[in-house]
Amino acid sequence: MTKTLFSICIWALVAWLIGQWINPQTGWAILTFGLVSMILISGIQLSQIKRWVKNLDAPPPPSIGPWDEILAPIYRKLRANRQEIDELRRNVDSIMLAAGALPDGAITLDEEMNVTWCNPMASEHTGLNLETDRGFSIFNILRTPEFAAYARRDDWNEPLLLHLTRDGRDRALLVQLTRYGVKQFLIVTRDVTQLEKLETTRKDFVANVSHELRTPLTVLAGFLETMHDMPQESISDEQREQYHTMMVEQASRMQAIVDDLLTLSTLESSPSSQGKPVRVSDLIEIALQRARSLSKDQHVFVVNVDPNLYITGIESELASGIENLLTNAVRYTPRDGTITVSWYKTESGTACYSVQDTGIGIAAHDIPRLTERFYRVDRGRSRATGGTGLGLAITKHVAMRHDSELNIRSRLGAGSLFSLEFPASRVVPPDESMA
Repeated sequence: MTKTLFSICIWALVAWLIGQWINPQTGWAILTFGLVSMILISGIQLSQIKRWVKNLDAPPPPSIGPWDEILAPIYRKLRANRQEIDELRRNVDSIMLAAGALPDGAITLDEEMNVTWCNPMASEHTGLNLETDRGFSIFNILRTPEFAAYARRDDWNEPLLLHLTRDGRDRALLVQLTRYGVKQFLIVTRDVTQLEKLETTRKDFVANVSHELRTPLTVLAGFLETMHDMPQESISDEQREQYHTMMVEQASRMQAIVDDLLTLSTLESSPSSQGKPVRVSDLIEIALQRARSLSKDQHVFVVNVDPNLYITGIESELASGIENLLTNAVRYTPRDGTITVSWYKTESGTACYSVQDTGIGIAAHDIPRLTERFYRVDRGRSRATGGTGLGLAITKHVAMRHDSELNIRSRLGAGSLFSLEFPASRVVPPDESMA
C-alpha cells in the first residue's frame, strides 16, 4: 500500500510540474496516463497471482510490486507447512513399516469393533484380508464363542488363548485386546503354536523319563524287598542268583537310560565344532564288534566299507550315531536276518553311512516320529530288546551337528534302511587324510 501511494504521489508531482511548465491540460493528461499505467500493471500482477494460486507448490511470481510483501510470508508459511506435512508423512510411513514388520499381529478396530487396519502378520494368523474385510466386524473374522465372550468383557488384563484351524493347519494364538485413542481398540495376536508344542514335548519327556525309570526301579525295589523280608534260609542259592542277575539287568538298564540322557543333554547344550579328520571305518569296526556281541551269532553281517574315506567331525559323537543305527538293526531284525553296513562316497561327492536290515520294518505313519525321545513303535518289544528309546534322538542330533542328514526308509514287514549322508564339505581329501 505504501508503494502504491508513493507511486501516485510521484505521478501527481510530475503532472503538476509539467502542467506548470507547459499547461494544465498536459499535466492532467500525464497524471491520467500514470494512473492508467498503474491500473494496468496491477491487473497484470493480479493475473500472475491468480495463476500462482492454482499451483501453490511453485514459488510466487517475482517482482509483483506491492504484492511481494504479502505473498512472500504466505509462501514461506506454506513451504514450512509442506515440509512439516512431509515429515509427518514420513513418520507415519515409518510407523506403518515398523508395524508391518512386527513379529506379532496387530488389528485396529473402531468403536463398533469393525476392522480398520491390520498388519501382514495378523492376516497370516487370522486369515483377515484387509481389502475385503475392512469395515466388517471382528466377530466375523474370529468366530469363536471364547473370543466373543472375551471381547465383551469390561477389561482385558489377561490374554486369551485361541485354538484355530486354518487351511488344514492347527494354530494356537494368544490374543490381547486393549483400548487406545478415543473409542478405538487394538488386538495383538501372537502365534504360540511352537511354544505349546515344546511345552507338550517337555511334559511328555518328563512323563516318559519317569515311566522308563519307574519300571526297572519297581523291579529292583521288589527283589530287594523280597530278599530283605524273607528269611535267608527260605531262598535257595539258585533263586538268589536269579534275583541278583535280574537286579543287575535292571540297574544296567537304568544306567543306560541315564547315560543316553547325559549324551543327549551334552549334544544339545555344547557348542558344535568342525572337529578333525576321522577314519570312520575304524568306528564302524568297533560298532560291528559290539553288534556281533549283541547278536550272539544270530544274524548275517554284510560289510561294504571304504577304509580310506575320512570326514571332518567329532569322533565320539560319530561313534555314538554309528553304533546306535547298528544296534537298532540287531534289536529289530529276527534271527537269521541280514544286516548290511555300508560306508562309501557317492557320485555327488558326499559320504554315506547306511545300515540296511531285513527286520520287522516300520509303518509309514511311525517314521516321522522315530527320532522323538522315548518314542517306541512297539513298547513291549523295545524294552524286551534292551533299547532306551533315545538312540535315534541322539543320532539325529549327531547328524545336525555334522551338517548331515538322517534318512529313514522302511516298509512294514520288509526291513529298513537308515542312512547318514555327510556333505561334500565334510569329506577329507586323500592327501589331507594321510597327513
